Amino acid sequence: MAAYRIRVLRQGEVRTRLLRADSEAAALAQLSADDGLVLEARREAGAERALKGAALGLLLQELSALLEAGLALIEALEALRDKAGRGDKALQGVLERLLQALYQGQPLSRAMEEQPEVFPALLAATVAASEGSGQLPEALKRYQHYELRIVAIRKRVSGALVYPALVLAVGFGILLFMLFFVIPRFAVVFESLREMPASAAAMLWWARLVQAHGGLLGAGLAAGLAALCLLLRAPRIQRALLSLLWTLPRLRDVARLFVLARFYRTAGLLIAGGTPALQAFVLSGRLLPAAYGQRLGRALEELRAGRPVADTLARHALTTAVAERLLRVGEQSGDLGGMCERIAQFHDGALDQAIEVFSKVFEPILMLAVGGLVGLIVVLLYMPIFELAGGMG
Repeated sequence: MAAYRIRVLRQGEVRTRLLRADSEAAALAQLSADDGLVLEARREAGAERALKGAALGLLLQELSALLEAGLALIEALEALRDKAGRGDKALQGVLERLLQALYQGQPLSRAMEEQPEVFPALLAATVAASEGSGQLPEALKRYQHYELRIVAIRKRVSGALVYPALVLAVGFGILLFMLFFVIPRFAVVFESLREMPASAAAMLWWARLVQAHGGLLGAGLAAGLAALCLLLRAPRIQRALLSLLWTLPRLRDVARLFVLARFYRTAGLLIAGGTPALQAFVLSGRLLPAAYGQRLGRALEELRAGRPVADTLARHALTTAVAERLLRVGEQSGDLGGMCERIAQFHDGALDQAIEVFSKVFEPILMLAVGGLVGLIVVLLYMPIFELAGGMG
C-alpha cells in the first residue's frame, strides 16, 4: 500500500487527509460526500519509509512521556505530529495515519497493525493487551526495555564475531599481496636457472601467469567475491549456512541459548502485559527459526488440550533444565510472565559466558591458522633457495 495526501475543501476550509491505498482511485474511493470537494491528490514519496531502531524507540519514549503527563492519546499523537512538522515527512505521515484511524474510532493497536512496515506485530500485540487495562504508558516502556535487551544481546554476539572477521580479512589481504606482488618479483631470481626444483618451477609458472593475465585474474577474483557476497545475502543461502553452523556442537549450544532467551523474553513481555499465555506463545513463536517453530506448533496443540506448560515445552525440547523448573514454579504461583523473564535473564548470563569462552578459544586458534598460512607461503618462497643451496653443498 502507498500513502496519498489529499487536500479537500470543506465548509470554506482547506483540509488535508492522509490515506493509504493501493492506488489513487482507491484512496479517493475512501472519501465520502461529507468529506468535501477534492482539490488535489498526490502520492507521498517518503511516507512508506519505515521507522527503524532509534527513531521508533524515540517515538515510543515521547508518546509514553506525554501519556504519563496526563494528555489523552489523540492529543499526544497530535502534539508529536506537530513537533515533526515538515522536518520529517516519514514520521509525520506515520502519525497522521495513526490519527486518522483513531478519529474513525479504531483502537491504537488496530491502527498500528495497518502499518506493519513501521510497527512490529509484537508492539501491536503489546498495545492491544494494555488497552483494556489502561496501562498503555507501562506497555510502551516494557516494549522499549525489551528492544534494548534484544539489541544488547545482538551487539554481544556481533561483537564477538568482529575480531575473527577482521583477522580473516587481514589474512586474506596479505595472501593476495603475496600472490600478486611478492611471488612474481621473487620468482625472477630463478629464470636463469637451467635445472630448478619443482617448487621454483611452480613459482615461476605463477609469476608468468600473473604477468600475462594479471588483469583477468584480478577481475575474475573480484567477480568471484561479488558473486559470493550476493549468494551470502540470499535468504535461502543464509538459512542453509545457519543450519550448517548449528550442527557444530558449541555453536549449536550458543545459538540455542540465543533463540530461547529471545523466545522467553518475548513471551514474558506479552504475558506481563495481559496477553493470554497461549496467544503469547503463538506470537513469540513467529520469532523462532523453522525447526523450533515446528516444535512449538506441536507443543501448542498439547497446551490447547490442557497439558501443563513446563512439561509440554520440555517434552518438545523448548526449555533447559533450569527453565523447566522456573516454568513449573510460574504455573503454580500464577506468575508465568515473570518467570519467563527470569528464564530469559538466566539464559542471557549463560550466553555471555559462552560468548566469552568462544572469544578466548576461537580467536587465538584463528590467528594461528592465518599466521600458519602466511608462514607456509613464506617457506615456499625460500624453499627453492634452500634446495639449490643443498644441491651446491
